[in-house]
Amino acid sequence: MMSHEFKADAEYGAPFTGDETGIDRPAEDTNIALVVDLDGTLVRSDLFLESIFDSIARNGWRALLPSNSAIGSRAGLKAHFAGLSQIDYARLPFSEQVLASIVAAKDQGRKVYLATAANRQHAEAVAAQMPFLLDGIFASDEAINLKGQRKADALIAAFGRNGFDYIGNSGDDFHIWPHARKALSIGLSARQSNRLDAAHPSHVKLAPRHDRYRALWAAMRPHQYAKNALIFVPALTSHEFTPAALLAAALAFIAFSLCASGVYLLNDLLDLQADRAHPSKHLRPFAAGRASLASGLVLIPALTIAAFAVASLLPPLFPLLLAVYFAGTLIYSLSLKKKMIVDVVTLAILYTIRIFAGAAAIDVVVSEWLFTFSLMIFAALALTKRHIELAARFDNGLADPDNRDYRLTDLPVIAALAAAAGMNSITVLALYVSSPEVASLYSHPHILWGLCPLFLYWTSRTLMLAHRRMLHDDPITFALRDRKSWLVGFSIIAVILAAR
Repeated sequence: MMSHEFKADAEYGAPFTGDETGIDRPAEDTNIALVVDLDGTLVRSDLFLESIFDSIARNGWRALLPSNSAIGSRAGLKAHFAGLSQIDYARLPFSEQVLASIVAAKDQGRKVYLATAANRQHAEAVAAQMPFLLDGIFASDEAINLKGQRKADALIAAFGRNGFDYIGNSGDDFHIWPHARKALSIGLSARQSNRLDAAHPSHVKLAPRHDRYRALWAAMRPHQYAKNALIFVPALTSHEFTPAALLAAALAFIAFSLCASGVYLLNDLLDLQADRAHPSKHLRPFAAGRASLASGLVLIPALTIAAFAVASLLPPLFPLLLAVYFAGTLIYSLSLKKKMIVDVVTLAILYTIRIFAGAAAIDVVVSEWLFTFSLMIFAALALTKRHIELAARFDNGLADPDNRDYRLTDLPVIAALAAAAGMNSITVLALYVSSPEVASLYSHPHILWGLCPLFLYWTSRTLMLAHRRMLHDDPITFALRDRKSWLVGFSIIAVILAAR
């Protein structure tokens, strides 16, 4: 799709124009090439990391077993993962400012080149999305990692010193800017920008760095921490309201929240391609290029370690259950979420584990009634979530999801299964209220019958709203913003406390 063909340079594996003298050559603006970096510049992402995550998502941990030829060098690893991945280049988060600079240069009759440390397969695929805008590519191959000084040498050989303008975004580009006629930057930190101002009088800042900390915080999904309130359910049902029990439950809540955030980050990194094709998930920080993939990769183990450090303060059974939860979410992210119905059962179990963990934190036992009720109602919510996702694809004219084993034609069956699981949860609740165990735990057990109509109303209303396309997110996330759901929640707590 590119408008110009070049031979390969023997040393750098990059195209050249025939002028390899490396001497300064004054020229008019139309003769000055514009050279654009790829990762973090033209695209607000890192294609090497994207290829790793996509390879793992498609091939599991087997993707991390490259051939002997790939192990020896970073360039070989880049080629290995580029070959395994199937990135949707048309949906990459391109920088509007850099695209505008490229178009402006072409309008002036200048040549524009892509120069990147990414593997050539990525560079050529990106160039194919920009027909007639790029005149050539400098990129890494299986042997050469075209980064830093190597890239600078290749550009000097091709254009001469001061024979090109360069747009970059990172510390590695300081090897190149001194040899460019004009230094253009995007997304540099304040310190880096000041350094470039002092070193290059023609520095032009296209755009400042995004608030990546805020984006990473959003990627951690703190709004989902409300799901970990299930930790407090055993304290409520066993009437354990002592300061020690509440402190233990609070520590358990913190541990699960930290662990869940690490898993959310990992899940988003593995789901980059699917999220970008989703009507709403394409706005997630990693998919939209607002958060650094490398920062997410560092934050995952940090959050996990912090979670288990907090868990170590609680009874031994709690860290064990947290480990089961972490392993389960990891297996779910890598494999189980792609399996029909298995994903729903897994999600229901992962929700229920939170209740068992809350019981372990305060050293009480979960009854079989609470276990069965939890499994049923969380299966209903997981099925409702799948219904919402499939309905959104159906309404937007999209094809069947390629990261889930569901089809658009499954919508009626999923709705029926969600309704059945929800009604069964209420049946279990009714059987519990009428059981002999309740009489020994509550002074006024007959008041607990008020729970049944409350849960019947909430589950039925949730399913109806999903059917009417009035739910656009996870049902629990919706409930946190829904005034009627809050009213039902407070009523449930009031009924339980009144029955004591």
